[in-house]
Amino acid sequence: MSALSSLKILDFSTLLPGPFGTLMLADLGAQVLRVEAPDRADLTRELGAKDGDSSYLHRYINRSKKSLGLNLKKPEAIEIIKQLILEYDIVVEQFRPGVMDKLGLGYDVLKAVNPKLIYCSLTGYGQTGPYRDRAGHDNNYLALAGVQDHSRRKGQAPVPAGIQIADLAGGSLHLVTGLLAAVIHRTDTGIGQYVDISMTDAAFTLNAIAASNCLGADINTGPEQEILNGGQFYDYYKTSDGRYFSVGGLEPKFRQVLCTAMGRPDLLEQAFSADLEQQLVFKRAITDFFKSKTYVECLTLFKAVDACVEPVLTLSEACEHEQLISRKMTVVVDGIKQVGCAIKMSESPPEFQFKGCAVGTHNATLTTDFGFSENQMEQFNKAGVFGKQ
Repeated sequence: MSALSSLKILDFSTLLPGPFGTLMLADLGAQVLRVEAPDRADLTRELGAKDGDSSYLHRYINRSKKSLGLNLKKPEAIEIIKQLILEYDIVVEQFRPGVMDKLGLGYDVLKAVNPKLIYCSLTGYGQTGPYRDRAGHDNNYLALAGVQDHSRRKGQAPVPAGIQIADLAGGSLHLVTGLLAAVIHRTDTGIGQYVDISMTDAAFTLNAIAASNCLGADINTGPEQEILNGGQFYDYYKTSDGRYFSVGGLEPKFRQVLCTAMGRPDLLEQAFSADLEQQLVFKRAITDFFKSKTYVECLTLFKAVDACVEPVLTLSEACEHEQLISRKMTVVVDGIKQVGCAIKMSESPPEFQFKGCAVGTHNATLTTDFGFSENQMEQFNKAGVFGKQ
């Protein structure tokens, strides 16, 4: 039995953060039914390379989720949702504040239908505050959360990250945590609730070390000023042939192994010094060492020792890396290679049922699973509930 098989979720989210969150839940067995606009394609269907009429991204982040195509501007569609909410008693939505209320699908309305409802809203800035109605994207949230300023080199501009930190590590993961916490609370008390997740809030919490110092001791962290943001030897180093290695041996035993591996036992004094100037001497020595070696030479050397030194892999190299392969972090679903689930469970492992599907693929379940008659379905179709005819 899957870990979350008892959860039934109506997913109104689009783009990346909401769907990535519900993907995690679906991989762990939650029954996720996407409610999609039948005549307006989700942008993620068009991003990047395609598998037929949809992108590989969409096929991945909507894995194992059924699709219901409904025009939510039609009153009949709202009535359908109200009937579904009696069974699918968890809602995830990612519209701007107030949109679901205008559609007639706000928390108060649906809670009146099902008092045990758990309703999760994921937005850039949350449901309250002066920025609640403001548009934004991942880099905006990171910028306002104070992350980007101390995550750059001195005198250089912030660099766009290759992953969506605020969207995924912030929004998606906090969404999943809040939703599951609400499920546990409902199990204990019988009471549902509203869950409000802001991607900017979530990104701000990722400043765990820097914000603790700023708030507690009034210390403002700048670029390359701390041990973990390039101020000392914990950093990336370029080889003679233009590749990079990460060096992260913060603990004394790893620094000692590093010095030995480089053939520089004379650096031990600088390596263990609390003086910043001595630390920078150590860092320059590491820089010179990597500059004198090729990528393959460094790869061979540091694979044989435990010094917290690893190569900076290309994405294609990472996809083929022995560690990730052994952890089943690439899987095949409906003939397509996809990213696996990072949560490993002994009794209820993740399951991957089918790749992300076309809008409205599961409209027929309204009849088979929810009791709508064929006559009702015909009337819905004539009214444009399922999109243009």
